[in-house]
Amino acid sequence: MKNFNLLVMGFLLLLTISAFAQQTDKNRLSKIEPDSLTIAYSKTTNIVFPYAIKSVDRGSQDILVQKAKGLENMLMIKAAQKGFSQTNLTVVTADGKLYSFVLNYDENSPQLNLTVHKIKPEGQEIYFSSETRNEEDVQEYSKLAFYDKKKVRGEKERNYDIDFQLSGIFIRDDVMYYRIKVTNNSKINYDVDQLRFFIRDTKKVKRTASQEIEITPIYILNNVAKIDEEAENTFVFALAKFTIPEKKYLAIQLMEKNGGRHVELHVKNKKLAKVTVLPKL
Repeated sequence: MKNFNLLVMGFLLLLTISAFAQQTDKNRLSKIEPDSLTIAYSKTTNIVFPYAIKSVDRGSQDILVQKAKGLENMLMIKAAQKGFSQTNLTVVTADGKLYSFVLNYDENSPQLNLTVHKIKPEGQEIYFSSETRNEEDVQEYSKLAFYDKKKVRGEKERNYDIDFQLSGIFIRDDVMYYRIKVTNNSKINYDVDQLRFFIRDTKKVKRTASQEIEITPIYILNNVAKIDEEAENTFVFALAKFTIPEKKYLAIQLMEKNGGRHVELHVKNKKLAKVTVLPKL
């Protein structure tokens, strides 16, 4: 009888341990509920975050997203396609918080101006690698990249009499500097709406979300809003150091404001291997 009681107690102990282990497994992943956001094609939605925006990821190319010029914590969103299918948006801010939004289309009643409050929900922290950058140094290295004579060859697109050229790639202290020359050969001024950088999949599998990550510049030298007729401008974009994974490419996109003269460059990782190291200040 004593042996039988010990056997029952052992069995109950195993059941308790198993139940506890299952409970522990279930609690490893906590769900972050996304916020619902309604946007439109003809109106811009503005979201102000409590900290600078570190990273933005769109679930679909039917959405246009950019940081407000001169502001690090304000995101501007609008539909690139009328009546788009429901998609999502993910934002990570400098304090390590992750924000998730489900986006729906409504041309008549979009949400226009929103503020994200300083709330600290559990399980939303994102950890960045330690990085220290001196803003003055980034500006000075941008000037060095602007005047450097070394050039990248073969990275050029021409459409609508607009020449769009990546003329140099440079690096210093974990910051990369992309020198981009835009030449307007037409008789019409070119109003710059966006000049942006994305990492994209080489091939998009049907019926899957578009895998696209936007890379936000740290600093832009010669950031003009307009390129006059038969004129040119050379920008230098300072970006946090990155490489391009296999089966992906870097898309550099130039879009015209209130126009259709859009131009895009595609850069593969082998081009980044030819990066020029800038001399130390």
